[in-house]
Amino acid sequence: MRTMFLALQTLAVVFGDIGIGPLYTFDVMFNKYPIHGEEDILGALSLVLYTLILMPLVKYVLVVLWANDDGEGGIFALYSLICRNAKVSLIPNQVHSEKRMSSFRLKLPTPELERSIKVKERLESSLLLKKLLLGLVLYGTSMFISNGVITPAMSVLSAVSGLKVGIRNTSQDVVVMISVALLVILFSLQRYATSKVGFALGPSLLVWFCCLGGIGLYNLSLYGPTAFKAFNPLYIIYYFGRNPFQAWLSLGGCLLCATGSEAIFSNLCYFPVRYVQYMFVLLVLPCLVLAYLGQAAFLIANPKSSEQVFFSSIPSGVFWPVFLVANLAALIASRTMTVAIFQCLKQSIALGCFPRLKIVHTSRKFMAKIYIPVVNWFLLASCLGFIVLFRNIHDVGNAYAIAELGVMIMATVYVTIIMLLIWEFNIVKVLSFFITFLFLELIFFSSALSSVGDGGWALLIFASVLLMIMFIWNYGSKLKYDSEVKQKLSKDLMRKLGPNLGTIRAPGLGLVCSDIVKGVPAIFGHFLTSLPAIHSIIVFVCIRNVPVPVVHQSERFLFQRVCSRSYHMFRCIARYGYKDKKQEHHSVFERLLIEGLEKYIQREAVELSLQSEDDVDSDEEPPTPMKIITAPNGSLYSLDVPLLADYAPSTQVIPEASCSTPLHDPVLDYAQNLELELAFIKQSKQSGAVYLIDNPIIKARKDSWFFKKLMINYFFAFLRNNCRRAIMLMSIPHSNMMQVRMTSYV
Repeated sequence: MRTMFLALQTLAVVFGDIGIGPLYTFDVMFNKYPIHGEEDILGALSLVLYTLILMPLVKYVLVVLWANDDGEGGIFALYSLICRNAKVSLIPNQVHSEKRMSSFRLKLPTPELERSIKVKERLESSLLLKKLLLGLVLYGTSMFISNGVITPAMSVLSAVSGLKVGIRNTSQDVVVMISVALLVILFSLQRYATSKVGFALGPSLLVWFCCLGGIGLYNLSLYGPTAFKAFNPLYIIYYFGRNPFQAWLSLGGCLLCATGSEAIFSNLCYFPVRYVQYMFVLLVLPCLVLAYLGQAAFLIANPKSSEQVFFSSIPSGVFWPVFLVANLAALIASRTMTVAIFQCLKQSIALGCFPRLKIVHTSRKFMAKIYIPVVNWFLLASCLGFIVLFRNIHDVGNAYAIAELGVMIMATVYVTIIMLLIWEFNIVKVLSFFITFLFLELIFFSSALSSVGDGGWALLIFASVLLMIMFIWNYGSKLKYDSEVKQKLSKDLMRKLGPNLGTIRAPGLGLVCSDIVKGVPAIFGHFLTSLPAIHSIIVFVCIRNVPVPVVHQSERFLFQRVCSRSYHMFRCIARYGYKDKKQEHHSVFERLLIEGLEKYIQREAVELSLQSEDDVDSDEEPPTPMKIITAPNGSLYSLDVPLLADYAPSTQVIPEASCSTPLHDPVLDYAQNLELELAFIKQSKQSGAVYLIDNPIIKARKDSWFFKKLMINYFFAFLRNNCRRAIMLMSIPHSNMMQVRMTSYV
């Protein structure tokens, strides 16, 4: 029963896109290469068959699926896998202790081969290669999102176009209006269709694939088995020999039979690799092959029916039922790509390559089932724009091929790097994979680009806008992080905070949120010079996204002390994988953080402090000259005395504010007493937690070049003002939040 349930879900979620290729592949191909005889049909069919075998089967199902990141697929999963094995991230906020996490370890044994080490060293030492890898993943993501916009437009428009066969006088305007209505309904129900769509729509896809195979067998039995000659690859040579230029132009249409290959990998998070492979080999591929063979057999007998080939080849008695199933399959295929885009964007947001958006988890059981409202409506508007702009499947098909090939090329490059760096394959196997598929994809890509004027131009503009958004966000985020690192306060300075500030330690827990993993954020110094009190316990919280799918709850928090114990200051790095749900309530976050802090203190009492352990990151910094902080009123403060030297608990209730002057008790020494420190934390917990959040204004320096000012002062500022902050996902009440605004020049 479980196997059947997974099989039906796999059909609906993974194979919906590739399953609708027979609706339009031959239509677009023969729009570029008119039929002049039986050999043209056999040549085109042979191209389609071997494209199906090489692209979705050999490349994706047999090779790329194994490059998953602990079950996660997609272009960013490949990038995450590389980042975990080589330090290629442009934002250097990794900590050494992350390698101790269970989910950070590789699932495959990788002996230290000389070639793998050289590849890793080369990637880590070359800034150009790091930028190139990031640029490729941003480009691939922009093309993938574009693919997700084109898929609903192409699928629904081609399915509804079957009305022209069933009702001869149907105009294209009617087809466009019905397509628009169906897409509006589909995207309006997207949120509700995500959680249980696999079980509800799986049988529909099963019926659709059975229809494809059945109609193919019907046409083969009716018109003869001549189409089977196309398995001879010589027909491809004959096809190009008769008219090389037109055959080359038709390659863009031929590639449409493999659209959805990337969705097979991107939606892998829902199912085991073996289920996907078995379903494709045993059901999906045979049905697709039969469908294309049957259409070719029909065309050989009716060479003038080169438009609406699929619907024209349907037996008249079952036309309308198949038409309805085809439209349902087209809607499911559209939803398949939309779900894949949600997953891709969630990964890119977690890895700092896309502005943060609201993510809704539609299932409590499966974390991978998500819905992004803003993206959903953006995709709807874009789909409707493409349909209204082009109005026919030929122009939309040209853009479709460009988007699909852009993603395929990026996948080839990244899987090749994984083969060298992680799998450590034989160099002959790596070169065979890389040269074979990159050569084929570049040929297909050149053909698709030749049709830029027929519809591809709109997609290239769309993808360029997305690429610019991701580049500006990543570029601005890196400059912001670098600025925070430069402005951070050293621990040496923290040791010399003096009484001239008049600082009071108020009861409670202060959570200072920032992006840096070492040092004290500059906002804390700004806070001290602006307000006369800080909380009795200060925790510098950094919410960090690590390049793994999931971080186990027991490994979520990493703690360190800041300065000596008498300061009551700690660092907490909260680590999340790109698949983890970050929308936990602030009270849950605080409870887990305090529990982790107590465990850390208990462990510290038995072992050496974290700063002295060899396998844990040290937060020590080289000594720096003593700094002078200027208060808003212009006063200069010398900082040379700790904030709080000792703490002596009492049975009395903690007053509203306790002075920073240390309380000395010769009997009770807090620095050596675990029970006293835990009691101190408990009292602070009862007083509540306040979040101190940095909300800086990022501006380019006056001497910066014009384009940098344009990107940072306007574009990046717009994106920051309209996206969500990581800490804000916890629904923190305004009464528990304090924002500090500082202007940082980058």
